[in-house]
Amino acid sequence: MALTPHSIFTNPMPQFANFRFFSSLQRLKTFPFSIHQMGMASVADTLYTHLHKNDDSVENSLSKVKPKLDSKCVIQVLSKCHPKQPQLGVRFFVWAGFQHGYRHSAYMYRKACNLLGISENPQIICDVVESYEAEGCLVTVNMIREVLKLCKEAQLADVGLWVLRKVVSFDLNADTVMYNVVIRLYCKKGDIEVAEKLVREMSSNGLSPDLITFMAVVEGLCVAGRAEDAYSVLKVMRGHGCLPNLVVLSAVLDGLCRCGSMERALELLEEMEKSGDCSPNVVTYTCVIQNFCKRGQWSEALDILDRMRAFGCHANHVTVFTLIESLCADGHVDEAYGLIDKFVVEHGVSYSDCHSSLVISLIKIKRLEEAEKLFRKMLAGDVKPDTLASSLLLKELCTKERVLDGFYLLEAIDNMGCLSSIDSDIYSILLLGLCQRSHLTEATKLAKIMIKKSVLLRPLYKDSVIVFLAKSGEKDLVHQLTGMCKGL
Repeated sequence: MALTPHSIFTNPMPQFANFRFFSSLQRLKTFPFSIHQMGMASVADTLYTHLHKNDDSVENSLSKVKPKLDSKCVIQVLSKCHPKQPQLGVRFFVWAGFQHGYRHSAYMYRKACNLLGISENPQIICDVVESYEAEGCLVTVNMIREVLKLCKEAQLADVGLWVLRKVVSFDLNADTVMYNVVIRLYCKKGDIEVAEKLVREMSSNGLSPDLITFMAVVEGLCVAGRAEDAYSVLKVMRGHGCLPNLVVLSAVLDGLCRCGSMERALELLEEMEKSGDCSPNVVTYTCVIQNFCKRGQWSEALDILDRMRAFGCHANHVTVFTLIESLCADGHVDEAYGLIDKFVVEHGVSYSDCHSSLVISLIKIKRLEEAEKLFRKMLAGDVKPDTLASSLLLKELCTKERVLDGFYLLEAIDNMGCLSSIDSDIYSILLLGLCQRSHLTEATKLAKIMIKKSVLLRPLYKDSVIVFLAKSGEKDLVHQLTGMCKGL
């Protein structure tokens, strides 16, 4: 029976229930306006309504609502402001960014920039800041930081600097966080001179650059090809009592390597080894090895390999692939073979990683027969090849129209349990090739493997394969394959 206002009061109910109902009704009447309104309309609608009240500033009007914000609500309000009211949208977003119990995620800054078109129309940011000034709005440090974060997301270096200069108009002092945002923007823009000027300005204003400041400058200098200057910044950092961490040191080391300053890079590597605080790791050493390989300096690259082992740092599969691929590409295949035992015995790298890297490298230099021989030797020795090596070899066999060889190789890989990550394109190409050459027995076996492993037949090859299997009387296989495709 539907309840009506009359039935609520006339239907018999226990006395305590009547009392509870009237008590809750009374409490609802005494709730603040914002909560009462949000009971009848969405939070976003209420906030959007308060954005347009003219009796007070936007921020004060919004603060009267006191809602529990979340990202969904914020996006709803921004969507209402798009596309005709982007300034209001920005003011709302800035206000929301420091409300109790809520902080914007990185995704929200991207969403706001996209919805409000800030990247396409940077003037919106300037208009918002000027509206604060024109209205005599009480602007806080948090508000300026939120505005600058929008500039950061939209990559607006010049606008960010303009906002930084406007801080004094609101009787505020720019802090390190504000400077860091603008410095990083100019470093990413490639205008490192402005970034350096801002760092000097910070010091003259009594602010100490921190690790984030120096990290931005170091990265900017390295990108600009000024790795030697980036190296000099390390001394400046220490002078400010800011010890470089592994990220900063690695960035400088990589920059020195890319600029060809290998002697300086080795000096820095030695400093890192002696410091104890920021010891080089496998990524650090591999970076140096890679750059020596690019220059064909194999002796120096192998010296670094020995040096990392002496330091107690072991190579990984990336180090292995870096050296083996580079040696093969430069025609030193025998040397690449000779490294495998060294990697396994001295660095604990698996034979699987080493041989797989060699198979891939041989395929890349067009030595398919040798790569296939090594691959089959791996299978015979119970050494599992990795996914990339398996996929590349199978793809090459299909390209050479050796689909039957490809199938038997795939079957051998399957028997070792190594097929879990091979791309469905490989299966589909191989199955199509078997069908086109009327290898029904092998095609049937491969289709069953695909069904067992839930590997989907790619749409590009589906019709041809289905027609062949149907003509061959494999109706059950056709039904299962098409059923899997429909379930996609």
